[in-house]
Amino acid sequence: MAKESPHQTHYTRQIHHLLAKVYGRSALKDSLLDRASDYFEHEEFRPSDEKKTAEESQLELMQRTERHSSLLSLALSILELAEGESYAENNRKSAQFLGTIQLLSPTEGKRVASNNEQSKSIYKAVLCLRLLDCLIIDGQMIEPYINKFLPDISADQYIDFVNNDREGHQRFVEQVKVPLIMAALLQDIGNYHPKAKTILCGSDGKQDPFRTLEVKHRKELLQINYRETLKYLNEGIGIPAFFGNTKAEREQFLIDEQDKLSFIKLLLKTSVNPKNSVGNILKVPQIYTSIILSTKASYNYKLLPQVFQVLNKNAELGACAQTVVDGLYKVTGMFPQGFGVVYMPSGDLGGAGDCYEYAIVNGLYPKVPKQPHCRMATRKLTFIGYGQNCVINNSSNLYFTQTAKKLARLSKERLNEILELLSSNSHERKELDLLPRCWQANEFFSIKSHQNLWNKVDS
Repeated sequence: MAKESPHQTHYTRQIHHLLAKVYGRSALKDSLLDRASDYFEHEEFRPSDEKKTAEESQLELMQRTERHSSLLSLALSILELAEGESYAENNRKSAQFLGTIQLLSPTEGKRVASNNEQSKSIYKAVLCLRLLDCLIIDGQMIEPYINKFLPDISADQYIDFVNNDREGHQRFVEQVKVPLIMAALLQDIGNYHPKAKTILCGSDGKQDPFRTLEVKHRKELLQINYRETLKYLNEGIGIPAFFGNTKAEREQFLIDEQDKLSFIKLLLKTSVNPKNSVGNILKVPQIYTSIILSTKASYNYKLLPQVFQVLNKNAELGACAQTVVDGLYKVTGMFPQGFGVVYMPSGDLGGAGDCYEYAIVNGLYPKVPKQPHCRMATRKLTFIGYGQNCVINNSSNLYFTQTAKKLARLSKERLNEILELLSSNSHERKELDLLPRCWQANEFFSIKSHQNLWNKVDS
């Protein structure tokens, strides 16, 4: 992850800190990962027949309360950064959230896998929220637990839920959206159990945890992750303590908390083999995120827009539901948030076919999935921090072979001239394609004035 610096906006620093609070490691041992690892270590090496003293039982209760409180705080922080006061604002803020994670993530070098591992659960949680909205609006939600918080609400009413019924909306957020985020954050926490770490890192702890595992070890790891994640949810977190005044409040609190816990379990259990269940809300974003923020040695930034080829294949094989894959495609489009698009300008911006410019994907719900909403990053072959929004058509986007062929007729001298203007040094130019199909915008985004890609501008 990029180190915190005065070159980051307040928003970028917020995302940076949140990523560290979830799957980071700290001296204070207060991240989600630190707390879970401590729990696993303690449970793994404690004799099964050990009797607990009253003091130990009280301490465990305090630790559970603390873990739940920390998890809830993280979920609410994610919600605050991903959602606003309207449906449109939810989509804008989520695009910014996802795009910032992508642009903070290295796309080359030794740190790609470890950084992506740290970022995946939050990225996935934001996708889950937007996918949930999409399925409800499209009338695809079949899960009774979710629907009981949406009594007779039409698609239009859901879009304006917060204004139509503020109290009902708040209850929906508390009982459905917050547990969904928690499930996304916890889904792979069992991979940090000592038994899982032995498989991933070897008995000597020196093997590459991101290497491709043998099928036998892969299956064993999946079983450990599933078992230990559910155990951590049940015994390490559980239901929080009640702080209130009346018996009626206590009864309602226990019902609500048990419902939320049961919903998280349902999501985790059904996501393993979701078929047409609610588990798809977790499974489909999980597959998408595992490609966009891949930890594999074969990670290739240029292939990220092909993520739905993988998702459609998974749906074809029955690993997830096609309707849910289609829903996510509607939300994200072909190009992930923060992806660097190379396009041919036209009109006043330059002679069509004479050069190319850079843009960054910055919006969800493109009207045509293959035509991303973007923010211009260059104008007349000069980097700018105040570009306008635009929609990049297939006929302008060099990612598509037919469009790239239009520029292929340009002389090598002209292409070198363009590359010289758009690359920071000669060493970088040697590494870049003469005719790029996309560009990696991390260095551009590292400049503070270039981090406002989602502020409102006239297009």
